[in-house]
Parts: sequence; structure tokens; C-alpha cells
Amino acid sequence: MGHLLLPPAPLRPEEMEHSTNASRRKEQLAELPEPLPFLQPGAAIRRRQLLSLPEGRELAAEFPSEDIFLMTASPVIKAVTNFKQVSKTLEEFDVEEQPSFLLEKRYPNIRVIQSGVKQMKSDEHKIYTEDGKEYIYEKLCLCAGAKPKLIVEGNPYVLGIRDTDSAQAFQKNLAQAERIVVVGNGGIALELVYEIQGCEVIWAIKDKAIGNTFFDAGAAEFLLPKLTTERRETPIECKRTKYTLEGSKEKGRPTEASDKLGSALGPDWHEGLHLKGTKEFSHKVHIEILCEVKTIHLQQEFIQLQRTSVTFPKGEKNAEADEVLWPVYVELTNGKIYGCNFIVSATGVVPNVEPFLDGNNFAVGEDGGLKVDKHMHTSLTDVYAAGDICTAAWEPSPVWHQMRLWTQARQMGWYAAKCMAADALGESIDMDFSFELFAHITKFFNYKVVVLGKYNAQGLGSDHELILRCTKGHEYVKVVMQNGRMMGAVLIGETDLEETFENLILNQMDLSAYGE
Repeated sequence: MGHLLLPPAPLRPEEMEHSTNASRRKEQLAELPEPLPFLQPGAAIRRRQLLSLPEGRELAAEFPSEDIFLMTASPVIKAVTNFKQVSKTLEEFDVEEQPSFLLEKRYPNIRVIQSGVKQMKSDEHKIYTEDGKEYIYEKLCLCAGAKPKLIVEGNPYVLGIRDTDSAQAFQKNLAQAERIVVVGNGGIALELVYEIQGCEVIWAIKDKAIGNTFFDAGAAEFLLPKLTTERRETPIECKRTKYTLEGSKEKGRPTEASDKLGSALGPDWHEGLHLKGTKEFSHKVHIEILCEVKTIHLQQEFIQLQRTSVTFPKGEKNAEADEVLWPVYVELTNGKIYGCNFIVSATGVVPNVEPFLDGNNFAVGEDGGLKVDKHMHTSLTDVYAAGDICTAAWEPSPVWHQMRLWTQARQMGWYAAKCMAADALGESIDMDFSFELFAHITKFFNYKVVVLGKYNAQGLGSDHELILRCTKGHEYVKVVMQNGRMMGAVLIGETDLEETFENLILNQMDLSAYGE
């Protein structure tokens, strides 16, 4: 059962305006036949994946006389702090954990319920919690996030990094490890293989190049030298979530995180974690491309099979037979077998819908999320959804697409709150501007990374062209053009081009006359 959480978000101009309009709203609410309590179960499940959703603050300001319930199985909430609007659509923010009582203290009409959801009965407008209580709602927003897609369930040597507890378990295991296998090619995998020191890393990806979620092969080639650099440069300053850990209690068998799905990791989740193995070298990463995990063998099973594993490859030489006895072995689809201390499964996430599907006729997208329309309504009356749990089922802007990232979860949460408030007051609302252009800013391999629009030519067909500019070790710029118009861009390094390119994509100006 998923943990349920709805963390607060920063004050924005709209929210400040709502606070000043509170007295006027009271007059409107007095005309409504019944109070309009809002119930918002939510769960922040993974990195790359935020549910720092702002419905609570937005609704508390909009409806100061109404009860707003936020459900969480965690004693802490995720707060978005130091919010910065970099451009029209790009935004940066930090994430910190705060005790839930701080939110209740600031907004007296918010009540935080610390319990997971056991069952939902939409026809009765009821939520049943794991502590045996039931709550009747008039409007409900599901913010239950996503959970990791593990390559195998129930294996103690396979770790998924999804929340604070699992990140701590990973660090404890890494401190005793000589070699690990990382499976996956998304954001968490990229961050891991760069940050880990003192431990051999076998990185298994099913693609031809690293980071294909964010990059093409050219950008991957630009980044690769960072993995072989022996001495690390000073990392870009980060003020985001820090984690303090106790020493590991047990050796040998990996430390397991709680089976509860906890509060999501923030951006730069690895900051503050000591990601170092038992060895004294820096990076030591070997990439196995175009392969997946075929089988995982425990030690005794592997011995009985009388198979041969290979050592960590050295340069262009063929890998030699490995004489070391490892706790677990990974057999890849390319035929190679590597022994290791444990395996990190970083193969993506799936929407955390299970607590809500039973007995409720939700429309579900192909990706497993709850379908929502352009006002964040699900297919059920008075039920909304936001963040990783939902699937955007509206006709999107030509340069926007859904991607389960912290940025979009925060934007969806803010917009869902506005939609709930508008519906309660019988008002209309326009689509939020943040859905006009896909825009995300992050950091990989200590480079600033900005992706805009159809940055990998998603859905553009073959009639597009790419314009590239690369300065080795400094910057990488890729622009996606179609019919003379800019449709997307990837910017790596301090290019200072993000705002210019954002405007060109939004304006759809014909750039044919300007050449490259």
C-alpha cells in the first residue's frame, strides 16, 4: 500500500492574490448550499518524481473557512522552497522535508491525516484509511505518485531507489560493496553512475547510448569523458534535500528499505549522501549496451550451475574469468555474467494506482495512469488527479508532452488546485501556461542540462532536421527544426540560450531566412 503525502509548495503571486481575496471569497461561499471539504491523498514515490503538490496551500487560501484534508503515511511532508521562475516555462526549486504540523500551523483549515489509504469507494464519496477510519469527501484529488519498476520483485539483492529510506539503504550497502550492477538508462541511473566512487559499476542499458530519455547519441558522447575522469571537479553548489544516516547494522546481506512507499526524493537526491564503496579509486564504470537482464542467480544457485562469470573489463582486452565468489550474479541477454554485491534497478516507474482501482471505474491510460482531462478531472465525478499517478488525456500543445518529472508534478498540482477551486465556485478556468511548452532544467555529470519542447524530435516524423554545436568539455547545443521552425532543443553546459530558444519555440517564428 502506498504512502500518501501532499507536501506544500512555495508562495507564488497567484497565491498571494488569493490570500488578499479571502474575505471576498467568504461572501461567495456563504451562498453555497453545503460546505466543500477537500480530501487529497497523495504519495511521493520516486526522484526523478516529485509530488510536492501545492493543492493544500492553494485551496487553503481560496477556501479559508473550509476543511482541507491531506493524507500521508509519513510524519514529514516535502516542501518546495527557493522557487525561482527562470523563464516563462523553466523553473528551479529546492526540496526539503518538514514536519506536517508546520503546514497545519500556517493554515489552520488544513488537517494532515497520517495514514495510508486502504480503500476508495467513489460511488459513496468515501476514503477508508489503514488506521480503520473513513472520510467522506465532496472533492478528491489523487496525488499518489508512481512506484519503481523493479526488474524482479522480492529479491533482497535488487534495490530500487524511490524515496528517502531506499536511498539510505543504498548508501549503507554501497559502503560495503566492491562491485554493483546498475540496470536502467534514465535520470536516476545517470546520476548514480557519475556519483559513485570506490566501487566498480557495471551499467547495463538496453539502448545504444546512455541517457536516451534526455539525450541523443551525440550528447551521450559529449558526456562520456566525465565517467572516466579520475579526479572529480568541484560539484555545482546544491542546497537541496540532505539526508543523515546511521551506520549499517548488518553485513553481507543488503540492507532493505521499508516495504512502505515513502516520501519522494528531491532533485539532486544524492547530495549529502556518501556514495563510496570499499575501494580507493574514483570512477570505474563499464557500460554494457543493447542488453537487458536475463536472469539473476544467487550464490549457491550459480555454483550449482557451474557457469563462468567475467571480471571487470580492462580497456579493450577481453574480460577474463572471475575467480571471486560474489553474493549475486547477473546474466545479461548478451551472454555475459557479472558477479556483484547487489543490483540497482533504475528502469523507470509505473503510476501508483492500485489503492484506488478496486471497485472504481477509472479510465486508465496505456501507461497505467489515471486519465485526466484538461481540467485534471478523472473519469469519476468529483475526483481529480495530478502528478505521476495521472495520464494527460487532453490534446496537448505541439511542443508539450507528459514526462514523469518533479517539474511537471509541481505544475500539475498547482493547476489541479486551481481547477478544484474554480469548479467549487462555478467559475471557468483557462489551461495553465506551463502546458504550452515542455521545459525542464536539471544537472547531469555536473553539467547544467536544459531540455525544451520536442528535444528528441518526439513524434515529428522524418521531416525534421538537427542543428548541432559542440565544444568538447564545455557545451553541447542541439536544435530540432521542422519546416523552418524551432520545435525543441537540448542545452548542456552554461549556454545562456534557454530563454532565447524558449521564445523561438513558443513563437514558432519562421527561421529559414537566418540559416544556421
